[in-house]
Amino acid sequence: MKRETQSNQVFKLELPTPFSVGDVNVYVIKGDQLTLVDVGPKTEEAWVAFQSQLKEIGYTPQDIDQIVITHHHPDHVGMLDYFSEDVPVLGHPFNAPWLKKSQQFLVEQTTFFESLFVKFGVDEKFFPLLKKLNDPLGVSCNRELTSFLREGKEVDGLSGWKIVETPGHAQSHIVLYEEVSGVLVGGDLLLKHISPNPLLELPLNGGLERPRPQLQLNHSISRLLDMPISFVYPGHGENIEEVHQLITYRLKKQAEKAERVRSFIAEKPLTAFQACQTLYPTKYDKLFMLTMSETVGQLDYLVDIGQIIVDTTQQTHIYTVN
Repeated sequence: MKRETQSNQVFKLELPTPFSVGDVNVYVIKGDQLTLVDVGPKTEEAWVAFQSQLKEIGYTPQDIDQIVITHHHPDHVGMLDYFSEDVPVLGHPFNAPWLKKSQQFLVEQTTFFESLFVKFGVDEKFFPLLKKLNDPLGVSCNRELTSFLREGKEVDGLSGWKIVETPGHAQSHIVLYEEVSGVLVGGDLLLKHISPNPLLELPLNGGLERPRPQLQLNHSISRLLDMPISFVYPGHGENIEEVHQLITYRLKKQAEKAERVRSFIAEKPLTAFQACQTLYPTKYDKLFMLTMSETVGQLDYLVDIGQIIVDTTQQTHIYTVN
């Protein structure tokens, strides 16, 4: 699909992924420089689909002048390895350790989640999952960023397009916004038919306290309510036109889910793991990391608004109503 913006053309390419989310959307923006936003996973199937769809709009991979990545997840960055090292790669600095996948970083990630599992009261039978924690990175890349993109920066070669930092789904998440047209290239910040997971991640940049991704995600999408957005190109699924209505709906549904969790805790104090089992009784064992991230997100939200409190004096943390 091609859409005219104020000074550019945006082309949407849909690439297959090995993940349950299905196809990922990447975008070619025709400006002073031909810019690719996100690249898809590192699979031969995705690379063939990319070349084919790129050819349909009159280009080859060699025509790409620069690549902007919205966040570090493998389905958005893996094919960076298929591009020449001469092609600049731009993104938030928090992408760096995920893209390079150093052994030290992977060990730090595993250690971080081991500690979290204890604090959340996770059943020991789920600890072996930590050995598979880095498996999705098999379709990621080994690449370095050429330069960093931060809040308010205009992308070189894309006149009028500015960066908005939008952490939550990932700590590295950014979106591209063309203010004059109101068009947003949004990565996984806002999706039409599903709510992006507020995924747990280890703290970066020397931080000691873990991020609160649900609170970050709520803040990131709430910021869009104050922006005149006419259209969103998402990282997955259909394009979004009724943007503010969808954001209001997403915030409402999240608050309703949190209230369900509060009602569980009102009956008896729970660990995060117990809350996850109660919230997702048929899914928690099959989609453990996703459901735990979702549950912890609701707990963080409830603590933040003063509905529950968490006792951190013991090795395993307990949540009770305030």
